[in-house]
Amino acid sequence: MSGSDDLPVVRTLAELTELVERHQGLYVRWSRGPATDLRDVSSTDDLTGVSMPGLSANPLDVEDWWEDRPVRVWVARRLHDYAHLPHEKGPGVRPWVLAGKETARGPDNEPLVTDARPMSWIDQQVIDEAKAEVSRQENPWGPLRRS
Repeated sequence: MSGSDDLPVVRTLAELTELVERHQGLYVRWSRGPATDLRDVSSTDDLTGVSMPGLSANPLDVEDWWEDRPVRVWVARRLHDYAHLPHEKGPGVRPWVLAGKETARGPDNEPLVTDARPMSWIDQQVIDEAKAEVSRQENPWGPLRRS
């Protein structure tokens, strides 16, 4: 796909879970979209303003230590942890799925991804379902948010 923002939309947590189960090397990125991001294919460190060699994203691949636990819970947590970003980064910021190659790590140890291939947008309903899934877990959990 090109850098166009004309992408399919994942509308349920089940649909995103199926995508993660079928493909390796997927990431979620919270931004204004591929049309903006793929012009430079770099992110900027918020603290220092330094340009980084790739798009800051979060991996969706399930780790081996997760074993046979539900992939749905894994995916829900990956989304929930960063669901605060649209409020902090401003209007137009939303999550989308991309495939790509990890080239480095950012200052928060996040993957920096190159060779990005946009796959889909993630609908707000998926984020709402992810929050509900996380809230059903045994222990309380909040998003990874700095004060």
